[in-house]
Amino acid sequence: MGFWSEYSVFLAQTVTVVVAIIVIVGFVAASGQRSRKEGHIEIKKINDKFSDLQDQFEEAVLSKDEYKAKAKALKKEEKEKQKAAKKESKQTKNEEKAIARGKRVYVLDFDGDINASATDSMREEISAVLMTAEPCDEVVVRLESPGGVVHGYGLAASQLDRIIKKDIPLTVCVDKVAASGGYMMACLANKIVSAPFAIIGSIGVVAQIPNIHRLLKKNDIDVELHTAGEYKRTLTMIGENTEEGREKFRQDLQDTHELFKSHVSHHRPELAIDKVANGDIWYGTEALNNGLVDQVMTSDEYLMQLADEADVFEVHYEMKKTLQEKLGMAASMGITRSVDRIMTKFVDSRTHIR
Repeated sequence: MGFWSEYSVFLAQTVTVVVAIIVIVGFVAASGQRSRKEGHIEIKKINDKFSDLQDQFEEAVLSKDEYKAKAKALKKEEKEKQKAAKKESKQTKNEEKAIARGKRVYVLDFDGDINASATDSMREEISAVLMTAEPCDEVVVRLESPGGVVHGYGLAASQLDRIIKKDIPLTVCVDKVAASGGYMMACLANKIVSAPFAIIGSIGVVAQIPNIHRLLKKNDIDVELHTAGEYKRTLTMIGENTEEGREKFRQDLQDTHELFKSHVSHHRPELAIDKVANGDIWYGTEALNNGLVDQVMTSDEYLMQLADEADVFEVHYEMKKTLQEKLGMAASMGITRSVDRIMTKFVDSRTHIR
């Protein structure tokens, strides 16, 4: 009899937990619909990272005397650089400002997918940078993308154009790939730096649509498509396509390609656009020979060079967890603890009965 009494209590507690789960999930879902996902800017100084690495390495491999002598020589070298900079004459206004407070380099990352979804974070990073950056500074974007939808990468390119309009030097570094939409973004830069085997180019447009009309027709399935407007729908996935529709579709692709070529030519007028805008790709060194990039080196090498003469900052927009995510995590932890307590109590009671 004692067993069934304890089992009833255990069952009641379990049901209570399950009901609590349902209530919390419902509340979290409702809150998630109302909550707006926001974030904050995170900034890290790359110079400190490089200095720490060098310090750790030299401390490990050098003797104590060598290490002290090295540190003393570096301090002396830094003082001499500062004195030399102050003595420079005929400096531009931007150069004077850079010497007064030091040049700053802001590093952003863009890892592009087919929808250019990284644009959401990049637009926030650019807005933050433009609030403090001066023409004496520089923005470096480490860009990796094989391309994607035209409107997505068009918006991403427009975000980079905000930097150009403020007369702030923009450098795009490509370590792996900047093709199609990726190059649409990269070509806006004042300077494109590419790793030797990075894939560059693919200035072209492609689209493909599967069509299962014959399969449906074979199985006596009819499809009706009604449009208002001659070119509201050119090609379809399930309807019967016409040669007229195909021709209009090809023309749309050609028009988009011309727009792409015009965009690249505007930002890199020295390019032989008809030679490079055939959809082909080139590796870094070949891309340099064809005028698609300006320098061949990795982003690491480029940033280490900048760190010798400027303060280099990584800028990243970190998305905050929504209320839904926070409540979900809290609920999950609470439920897990409750179930553990109930199970432990039940097992302990059964042990005592025995």
